[in-house]
Amino acid sequence: MGHGARIGRWAGVLCLPLALVACERGDGGGEAGAAPPPAPVTVATPLLKKITEWYEFTGRFEATDLVEVRARVAGYVQSIGFKDGQLVEKGQPLFVIDPRPYEAQVAQMEAQLESAGARVKLADAELVRAGELVDRNNVSRSTYDQRVQEKQAAEAAVKLAEAALRAARLDLDFTTVRAPISGRISDRQVDQGNLVAGDPNSTLLTNIVALDPINFVFDMSEADFLAYQRAVERGALPGARDGKTSVQLRLPDEPDGETWPRPGHLDFVDNQIERGAGTIRARAVVANADQFILPGQFGRLRMPGSLEYEAMLIPDEAIITDQANKIVMTVADDNKVAPRPIRPGPSYAYGLRIVREGLEPADRIVINGLMRVRPGAQVDPQPGKIEASDPAETAAATE
Repeated sequence: MGHGARIGRWAGVLCLPLALVACERGDGGGEAGAAPPPAPVTVATPLLKKITEWYEFTGRFEATDLVEVRARVAGYVQSIGFKDGQLVEKGQPLFVIDPRPYEAQVAQMEAQLESAGARVKLADAELVRAGELVDRNNVSRSTYDQRVQEKQAAEAAVKLAEAALRAARLDLDFTTVRAPISGRISDRQVDQGNLVAGDPNSTLLTNIVALDPINFVFDMSEADFLAYQRAVERGALPGARDGKTSVQLRLPDEPDGETWPRPGHLDFVDNQIERGAGTIRARAVVANADQFILPGQFGRLRMPGSLEYEAMLIPDEAIITDQANKIVMTVADDNKVAPRPIRPGPSYAYGLRIVREGLEPADRIVINGLMRVRPGAQVDPQPGKIEASDPAETAAATE
């Protein structure tokens, strides 16, 4: 058999199944030419829920009071009355500087005051005698005037001695360095026996921070601040500077969602926008009774951006981005798909998004199976439901 005959035989064998396939796809092929069944998709109406919109910010905790404890008088540190890092109360003795030189100074000032008092008595007696003598013309009027001036000088000396005594007693009191505020103290910067300097180049001894309550400082963008001010102007929200704006805070390791375990209030907004950053500094105060939070820690804060209202919520996964437009796929009564442009708002929680405009409460939107639909296509809608996750369930699933 030649080469050409073999090729012809294999060509005849291959043409047979192709012919059979062609016959199956012909007009008399039956169901093979029918349209595919409608794609199954899950649809649900938007979730209607009473919510409050929130602005969220990242910031840092700061102490409500931070005091550097410095020596007011010079001397040797005689004793230290605290342990590094402990909690101290206002007025608690922290350091004792050797008081003996200042006790001696007080004794000296007390003696000078007694001496000045004795001179006042002498000047007063001499003035009385001079007055009697001048009445009888036994001394000149100038002598009497001199006695008056001597008494005035003696009385001034008494006042000077009293002031010096008060200063000496104050220095003696400063030899016991007391806590100016209640809070947590840092470590000591000097040890017992060291010589410390007083005012004006006083030695830093330690510092104390007040921890309860504690401040939270954050930056608000100009756009957020303007939106808040507009809401205040409409009467929808309390003023940011009147101390009535409630806020909620949480630490970085506390779970996301609706759990914000640390309530506080806004107590300060700065008086100008930072030009370079386009932000304004604000401060909130939060209770810290267990003193768990320390200055310098990061945290998250949210403050209300609206009063409570009924919002329309849909999953983020149901939203399609088409250039600058946001679209959801709706299913009409005839089960055909129709795209619907929407105006989404901020994220609410657990993957849900607020819808400002574009949807009605009765609209059925595709929440699962978006890859299987196209505008105008017939679908097989399966009922579903949009729900906000329970924070406890979400935390458990995360764990």
